[in-house]
Amino acid sequence: MGTDDAVVIEGLRKDYGTKRALAGLDLTVPAGTVQGLLGPNGAGKTTAVRILATLLRPSAGRALVAGHDVVTEPDAVRHRIGLLGQHAAVDEDLSGRQNLELFGRLHHLGARRAAARAGELLERFALADTGRKPVSAYSGGMRRRLDLAASLIGGDGTDGGAGPQVLFLDEPTTGLDPRGRTEVWSAVRTLVGGGTTVLLTTQYLEEADQLADAIAVIDAGRVVAEGTADELKAKLGTDRIDVVVRDATRLQAAASVVGMAAGAAEVTRDEDRRLLSAPVTDRMAALAETVRALDAAGIEAEDIALRRPTLDEVFLHTTEAREDAA
Repeated sequence: MGTDDAVVIEGLRKDYGTKRALAGLDLTVPAGTVQGLLGPNGAGKTTAVRILATLLRPSAGRALVAGHDVVTEPDAVRHRIGLLGQHAAVDEDLSGRQNLELFGRLHHLGARRAAARAGELLERFALADTGRKPVSAYSGGMRRRLDLAASLIGGDGTDGGAGPQVLFLDEPTTGLDPRGRTEVWSAVRTLVGGGTTVLLTTQYLEEADQLADAIAVIDAGRVVAEGTADELKAKLGTDRIDVVVRDATRLQAAASVVGMAAGAAEVTRDEDRRLLSAPVTDRMAALAETVRALDAAGIEAEDIALRRPTLDEVFLHTTEAREDAA
């Protein structure tokens, strides 16, 4: 394990009887970064997080968190991590401050230190004005920020000894509206700016695109692709041109025109959206030629746009390729 690595996973395996949840997972997370974990349901993301948080024992392999082995040094790991699960852990009948003070006492901070730490975190997550209100009156985003604050109440971190070195976020914005997700994203960026390492599992590909320094795609219990968001998108090849035609009956004719103008061997069609998509090599030349060719053919377009491949396409391409290989 390098001195700059916060998490190292080597050949991690977890079996439940005849079912294998992790099948030799390998991953390294540099300190002070956000590592995204993407994968379909059942891919092993939550199992990996539970092992790293010392809630499960692996069947084989090893994992180090903040330099400590999760099996042989679980107490040392627990003192250096925070965990935010998929479901809120706060008590809705208590106020935000009371919740944080309770978590502080559970972390053996003592009454005075727990109260001080609660005040620090309420300020940090912009909850000071609502700290004495019951959590039942909080919005979804506020409740999730409080849950995030609670995950930081203990630990041995980088900001003067308060807060965890490594924070595990297991689908932290599930069920939140766009405003609530944005609030949580902002809080996570603040934590990383202070030196915290974050391991983020999510099914929102936009979330990984927004937050993660690096992304690992997990399928069937192992990493099948990894890199930055741009690197993963680049693996799908070139940029694309998307064309929405006004008249759905001209979709097939438009596909031929777009394919020739863009120099593409294959044009995908979405008939419900009247959408055509084709890969391009020379972005601006393909755009100009497509506009000219559609006009010459008398085919009216509602919209024409150039775009990079999306993480959704990376995810689908990677996991579908494994299904085909199987």
